[in-house]
Amino acid sequence: MIEWNDTHRTIRDMVRKFVEAEVKPNLRELEHGDMPPYDVLRKMFATFGIADMAEMRASKAAHRARKREEARTKGEELPREDSKESAEQVAMQMIPVIELSRYCPGMVTALGVSVGLTASTIMSRGTPRQIERWARDLLSLQKIGAWAITEPGSGSDAFGSMKSTAVRKDGGYVLRGSKTFITNGPYADTIVFICKLDEGNDPKDRKILSFVLEKGEKGLEQSKPLKKMGLHSSPTGELFLDDVFVPADRLLGETEEISYRTGAKDTFTAERTGVVAMALGIIQQCLDLCVEYAKTRVQFGRPIGDFQLIQLKLAKMEVARMNVQNLVFRIIESAGAGYKIPLAEASACKLYCAQAATEVALEAVQLFGGNGYMAEFQVEQLARDAKVLQIYGGTDEIQISQIARSLLSG
Repeated sequence: MIEWNDTHRTIRDMVRKFVEAEVKPNLRELEHGDMPPYDVLRKMFATFGIADMAEMRASKAAHRARKREEARTKGEELPREDSKESAEQVAMQMIPVIELSRYCPGMVTALGVSVGLTASTIMSRGTPRQIERWARDLLSLQKIGAWAITEPGSGSDAFGSMKSTAVRKDGGYVLRGSKTFITNGPYADTIVFICKLDEGNDPKDRKILSFVLEKGEKGLEQSKPLKKMGLHSSPTGELFLDDVFVPADRLLGETEEISYRTGAKDTFTAERTGVVAMALGIIQQCLDLCVEYAKTRVQFGRPIGDFQLIQLKLAKMEVARMNVQNLVFRIIESAGAGYKIPLAEASACKLYCAQAATEVALEAVQLFGGNGYMAEFQVEQLARDAKVLQIYGGTDEIQISQIARSLLSG
C-alpha cells in the first residue's frame, strides 16, 4: 500500500467534514471548559453507523467466549483466538483516529480506552454473560468505560509495583486500593479494575486478576477530572476503593486460573500501534497550519516562507509526515497479510512516531513565534497533546528497553 485509495479518501473526507462541523466549533469548551467529549463521540457513532456494529462485535465475542468455556469444561486446550482483521477494517479504524487527532487527540484517547481497552478486555476475557451484560453498551458508547491499572506508586512497573488487592469473602471478593491517571475515570459507568489476589502470600507471587465495577458501588470513589498539561478533552481521574465487595460474577472469566498477565502483550501491541495514527493526525495538522502561516505571515517585507530556515522546518515536517504515514500503511498491510506485529516492532513504531509528533509540534510553535505560544493558535494545544504520546502506553524509555531486549535475545 503506497497511498490511500478512493474509498479511503471518501471516508476521510466525510469524517473530516464531521470533525470540522462538530469538533472544531467546540474545541475551546472541550479544551478549556467543562465539556466532556462523550456526546460529540456518540453523535459521530450515530452519523457513521458505528453504534449499529456493536451488536455484531458483541455477538462474535460471546460466541468465542462460549468456545473458551466449553474447552475449559472439557479440560481441552483453549481454542486459538482468530482476531485477524482485513486491511480495509484496520484502515477504516485508523482514518477517524487520524482525523480526530488533527483537532482533538484527547477525544481519541477517551474513545480508545472506552471502546478499545475496556470493552476489548471484557470481550477477550469475559464469559458470554459478562459480554452481554457490559460489552454491548460500551461498544455503542451508551456506557463509558475505564481501564484501571496504573497506581500512585507504579507506572512503568505496573504489575510489579501493584498494591491493589482482592481478597475472597462470602462467595465474592473485597477489593481495596487506588488507581491514578485513569482515562474516563471521573465519568465511567463501567470500570475494569486490575489487581492482585491476596492469599496471604508474597505480593510478587500473587495472581493478577481483573474485575468489573459499576458506577455507584459502595466504597468506590471516582475523583473529579485532574488538571493536566494536555489532552484536556480526555477526562482523567483517580479511583479509590475502600472495601468494595463484589460477587464472584464480577471476576472476568469467572475463574482465577487465568492471570491478567496472559495476553498483556497483545494489549500493549494494540495500544502502541494506535499511537501511530494519532501521531500522523497531529503531524499533518501542524504541517498544514505551518504551510499556510508561512505563506501569509510577512516579516522584513517578505512572507516568512521565503526564508531558508523556515523552509528547512517545513521540509523536516514533511519527511516526518511521510515516514509516519508509511508506518500507518505498514500496519494496514500487515493486517491484510495476516502478519501479527510483534511487541518490539510495535514499540519501535510508537517510539519513532511519538518523538516525531512531539518534535514537529514544537517546531510548529517555533515557526509561529509568539503567536505559537498563544492558546488562540492551535499549535500550542497540539504541542501539549503530542508530548503525552511519549509517556502513556509505555514511556520512550520502556519502548527502547523492549526493542533492545528483542535484539539482544535474537
